[in-house]
Amino acid sequence: MPAIGNGFVIRSERAARHPGSSIVSAPRESLDSRLRRNDGRFVLHRADLVVSMTPLKPIPRRQKAALGVAFFVLFVAVWAAATFGGFVSKTFLADPATMLREGYDLFAKFGFAGDVAITIWRVLGGFVLAALFAVPLGVAMGAYKPVEAFFEPFVSFARYLPASAFIPLLILWAGIGELQKLSVIFIGSFFQIVLMVAVTVGATRRDLVEAAYTLGADASGIVRRVLLPSSAPAIAETLRLVLGWAWTYVIVAELIGASSGIGHMITDSQALLNTGQIIFGIIVIGVIGLISDFAFKWANQRLFPWSLA
Repeated sequence: MPAIGNGFVIRSERAARHPGSSIVSAPRESLDSRLRRNDGRFVLHRADLVVSMTPLKPIPRRQKAALGVAFFVLFVAVWAAATFGGFVSKTFLADPATMLREGYDLFAKFGFAGDVAITIWRVLGGFVLAALFAVPLGVAMGAYKPVEAFFEPFVSFARYLPASAFIPLLILWAGIGELQKLSVIFIGSFFQIVLMVAVTVGATRRDLVEAAYTLGADASGIVRRVLLPSSAPAIAETLRLVLGWAWTYVIVAELIGASSGIGHMITDSQALLNTGQIIFGIIVIGVIGLISDFAFKWANQRLFPWSLA
């Protein structure tokens, strides 16, 4: 049997011609370095594509990217087969080609770039406002138990309230302008961030806190020198997750009483039964969210390198 290491089997041309010959396995090296050179050509055995299914075992970056792209390819293939094959009526689900044509028309004829820009502004505005108020409160709740006892019952109650339920009240209080939409995003994000940050800070390792007290740190020093550095990577991860939820809130806010934005475009397209534009708007939201997700991960790794240790 060939030796298998790290989910890959590396075999030279000579080994392929002579099954009894030795097989080279180097589980800790990169895939390129494990290829055997023969007559100026690299030979990669088919088993190199085998994916390691060991629990929690990391896989090479290239393989991770290939698997991620493969799902999108499979998804589009199934979508194309269902629509081009006539299994689903185009009235209810546009095919990929129609969706792309409708998307081009949105940008070229209907100024969709402005809708995308205003939606991004609303998301970032409401989310940043929520984070500015929620993170300090969450840190205080996680660090000081009296503060946690005072705020946690109400925060736990409020975080279960759907932000969309406040839209009728917010329209009465703030009208249908930008303040109403920013308020929906603020309400939907604020309480989630507060509670998640409080839990993160409160879960700081006690041995680190005790060591700091032993070295003479006071209460404020514990927060600044121990709790915040220890919790910062997880707090950034919390913000990354809640930003994704903020996109849900802004689309809901734009579905009612809006004259611009991606959600407004989706509502107009629904009235016209234009599923191509609806799907394109949904995909645009997903692409923007994916870009912001990668940006958050990149910033997290650069700002908090100790989180990778």
